[in-house]
Amino acid sequence: MSVLAFTENWDGKFKKISYELVSYAHQLASQMGTHVVALSIGNVSDDELKKLGHFGASKIVKVEDSRLNVLINKAFATIIAEVAEKESADVVVLSHNYTGKALAPRVAVRLKAGVASGVNALPDSLDPFVVKKSVFTGKAIGHITIHSPKKVLTLFPNSVETHEADMNAVIEACQHQLTDAHFATKVLDVKKVTDKVILTDAEVVVAGGRGMKSPDNWKPLEELAALLGAATACSRPVSDEGWRSHSEHVGQTGKIIAPNVYLALGISGAIQHLGGVSAAKHIIAINTDKDAPIFEAAEYGVVGDVHKILPELIEKVKAAKAH
Repeated sequence: MSVLAFTENWDGKFKKISYELVSYAHQLASQMGTHVVALSIGNVSDDELKKLGHFGASKIVKVEDSRLNVLINKAFATIIAEVAEKESADVVVLSHNYTGKALAPRVAVRLKAGVASGVNALPDSLDPFVVKKSVFTGKAIGHITIHSPKKVLTLFPNSVETHEADMNAVIEACQHQLTDAHFATKVLDVKKVTDKVILTDAEVVVAGGRGMKSPDNWKPLEELAALLGAATACSRPVSDEGWRSHSEHVGQTGKIIAPNVYLALGISGAIQHLGGVSAAKHIIAINTDKDAPIFEAAEYGVVGDVHKILPELIEKVKAAKAH
């Protein structure tokens, strides 16, 4: 028996989301009285793989194949399921991102496993197996019971704390007989954003709404984001107006994010918007309307004109960084 954690890499490097996943799997394995096996698909150095041991993986299975350096759902799902069977994994844990959401159903079908997506805590119970997730755009907690012997979970990003375990992980290379049928889908080109923080990965997000008044007023917001090492985002009306790209739209009909800090500038906080950011650990809001719904969700709020407050905030951040 074991817990299998699929650890995604980005150009051969792991990000916080992978360490968070292994840490969660380690805590779950401790509850179950077993150990964690981390699975890495693609070319990753042994030094990078060993970092997974710091968060609780006692064994690391690596599968290397030049064809696996880009995500091919069929091939990846086949490998994950086969490793889960080989390692007698009762639970398979993936991140609740685009990759995890694409792979989890495929893996579950192969293992005849029940699925709980977007879980945000360790199980309340192991028998029956009950896990929690946010529902109704973060307004309530759902308790999901999985009755099948095998379980597949996707862990919502930034929902659990990472804990170092310093396991002396053993790295094992594994070969899989993949045929051309596994690679029926061909990835011809991959375009990556390299000049800014990816929104779904960001720990700090600076977002603007209609209170920014014009697409010409976004420079200070971008400057603040650069100073904080943050990603930029916007509300739906802003993207609908064409002020910002739809790729920056967060909300119920946009991207669902869970940063450590979400700074909302001139955003009223309609329920559809809050549905996409309610998992943020700290929400800070600036708005001229003291009755704006965003203040009900915000941990800190400033009632005032964002165009007057933002330049002062930028100067304060610059002063703080200078010390």
